[in-house]
Amino acid sequence: MSVAGKHIMVTGGASGLGHATVRYLKSRDAFPIIADLPGERLDQAVDELGVAFMALDVTDAQGAADAIGKLEQLDGAVNCAGIAPAKKILGRNGPHDLDLYAKVISVNLIGTFNITRLAAEKMADNQPDQHGQRGAIVNTASVAAFEGQIGQAAYASSKGGVVSLNLVAARELASIGVRVNTIAPGIFGTPMLLALGDEVVQSLTETAIFPKRLGNPEEFAMMVETCFTNPMLNGAVIRLDGALRMMP
Repeated sequence: MSVAGKHIMVTGGASGLGHATVRYLKSRDAFPIIADLPGERLDQAVDELGVAFMALDVTDAQGAADAIGKLEQLDGAVNCAGIAPAKKILGRNGPHDLDLYAKVISVNLIGTFNITRLAAEKMADNQPDQHGQRGAIVNTASVAAFEGQIGQAAYASSKGGVVSLNLVAARELASIGVRVNTIAPGIFGTPMLLALGDEVVQSLTETAIFPKRLGNPEEFAMMVETCFTNPMLNGAVIRLDGALRMMP
C-alpha cells in the first residue's frame, strides 16, 4: 500500500510528530489531511504546508464523526494528538488532580479510540486493493507505556491503553481489510519535549544508547510510511527509541 495518492488524516497534525508526518507524507505524494483543534496553530500549519485540514477535537464523538463523514475519501489515519502534563500521584501539594488524570486519558486514549473507530467505519466502504486492504491505521503510544517515569502516571496509563488497544483493533478490523499498528517513540525533538527545558532534555538524551541524540520527527514519519507500505505489518507495537530504556 504505497502512500502516493492516498488520503491520510493525521490527528495532532499541526505540531510535533503529527506535523512532521503531514510534511513527510506530502513529500511522498500522499494527500495528508491535518486534523487538529481550531486556532492559530492549525492556521499556521495549513498555510505552511498547503494541505487539506479539518478542525476537530478527538474527544468529541459527534464532532469527529461529522468531520470524518464529510471526507470524500479516506485511506488511512495516523493518531498523533496527545498531551503530557507531569504530576506525581502524591506531590508536595497533595494527591494528583483527578480531573487532570481524566483529561489525559480522554485525549490520549479515548481520542485515539474515537478516531480509530470512525476512520475504520469510513474505510470499510473503500474498494480493496490486490492484497485485500481497504486502509491502515497508525496509532502513537510511547516508551512511557513500558517505562513510565516519575510524574508520568496519567501519561503512561494513557499510552499503555493505546498499546493494549492495538492487537484487539488489528484482529477486529482484519475483517474489513484495515491494518492497525502502533509506534512507541522514545525521545524526539518535538515542542512538547523541548518545553521541558535544556536540563531535562540533556538528561534524557544521555540515557539513549545509539544514536545518542533526540529522534528527528521525520524519522517517526518514515516509520509511519513503513506501517502503510508493508502489507505484513499488522498488530505490531514498534519501539522507535534507539534502544532507550527510561530511568525512573
